[in-house]
Amino acid sequence: MSVNVRFWDRLARRYARMPLRDPETYEEKLTRTRAHFSPEMEVFEFGCGTGSTALAHAPFVKQVTAIDCSANMIEIAQEKALAEGIDNVRFEVARLEDMGLRPGCYDMVMAHNVLHLLEDRKGALAHVHEMLRPNGVFVSSTACAASAPLLFRIIVKLGHMVQLLPLFHLLTEDRLKADIEAAGFKIVDEWLPEGGRSALFLIARKVG
Repeated sequence: MSVNVRFWDRLARRYARMPLRDPETYEEKLTRTRAHFSPEMEVFEFGCGTGSTALAHAPFVKQVTAIDCSANMIEIAQEKALAEGIDNVRFEVARLEDMGLRPGCYDMVMAHNVLHLLEDRKGALAHVHEMLRPNGVFVSSTACAASAPLLFRIIVKLGHMVQLLPLFHLLTEDRLKADIEAAGFKIVDEWLPEGGRSALFLIARKVG
């Protein structure tokens, strides 16, 4: 079992009990995403955690498929779906790179708080591009922590080196946007909440 899976499995129940740090920012991201919905859309989310975002969007689309590498996270997500009576979300234990590539099978792909944790970000973005139908939408929210306090940067690097913390790329906003555009997307909405301490929220549309 990888350090990433061990970390998130161990954290899952405590993570599920944590209150939202910034409910207003979260609601704004939901609203901006829903502006691109239609009732017949099929949506895919990777790195879904305990499923909160997938479940919040489910009433507005036809189907959501959501995956996470942590079995404990997915177990909690399934419990929440059952408790809320939501039956158009399918949760699976999987990684993006393990998913069979079926080109053009989704209208939207979401990746919240996950791109900075991936070993192969560019490969993941290429995979997402292939999964989307023409003019499909990619929605992401990503920590860009290249200019975070030095102590934080040291902790995340050393923590991963000793296999206590998952991989955490210290991205800049420009690097992230360049990678998304290079993968064949046009950014159509960009939002960094006031103060710049939250994740960079991007909505991009597939081109070509």
